[in-house]
Amino acid sequence: MSRPRYRARMLSALALASSLCWGAADFFAGLRSRALPPAAVVAWSQGLALLVLSLALALGRFPSQDGWVGWAVAAGVSGSGALVCFYAALSTGTMGVVAPIASLGVVVPVLLGVATGDQPPVLAWVGMAVAVAGVTLASGPELTGEVSARPLALACVAAVGFGLALYCLDRGARESLVHTLWGMRLTSVTLFVLAGVVLRRAGGVRPAHLPALGAIGVGDLAANGLFAYASSHGIVSVASVLGSLYPVVTVVLARLLLDERLRRVQVMGVATSLLGVAAIALAAAV
Repeated sequence: MSRPRYRARMLSALALASSLCWGAADFFAGLRSRALPPAAVVAWSQGLALLVLSLALALGRFPSQDGWVGWAVAAGVSGSGALVCFYAALSTGTMGVVAPIASLGVVVPVLLGVATGDQPPVLAWVGMAVAVAGVTLASGPELTGEVSARPLALACVAAVGFGLALYCLDRGARESLVHTLWGMRLTSVTLFVLAGVVLRRAGGVRPAHLPALGAIGVGDLAANGLFAYASSHGIVSVASVLGSLYPVVTVVLARLLLDERLRRVQVMGVATSLLGVAAIALAAAV
């Protein structure tokens, strides 16, 4: 096997690994949020991940420019809010429906690009239409009132927050990926610490919860790092499509471990929305 082909396959494997990390972290965070407040799950998991990233920064040499600071703060605010909404939706709703809806955050960078003068290809618009149609099918019972619509609304808010966070992360990473990730988590942890001081609460987290919360935080951090490395060193379109498959992991885990069943129309909707997300990611990255 030639070296370029081997390199391309390795980078594709890293991008796929990012979707596995994201999907697994989301699933177990959703489970943990059924016993703890979602805000506490985000705060503690992000805080433990911040410790790991700070240690890496202390031991390594990561040159950077000052341009990452503002983007990191913006990513931290939008990303932490999105995670709270997402984990709350996962803890109360059908994971197989919530995860694909939240993955529509990929639409946000496309729309922001349009607002700043970009002209997305036809595939991006087709992908958005397909994804919205899929979400409508997947969330049918929620829209008809047969089950609570709250998880659906939270997932939509999470999608917007994730999209904004990815947009800001991309801009900051052009100066320094590691520093932007660190600043993003420092921002979110600071906000949660301030909230905890004001409310005089720690979210009911006990020492026994810390290993699981740490694993969730490190899983999310690893996913960001794997995806960023694969996209910046390889073919961006391939990395985007593979990275956007993370809802599949959440859906499969919910089916295997929770025996979560979807109605036929929801299965069709989930598959359609994931197809749309993949099309958007491919078009936006080309």
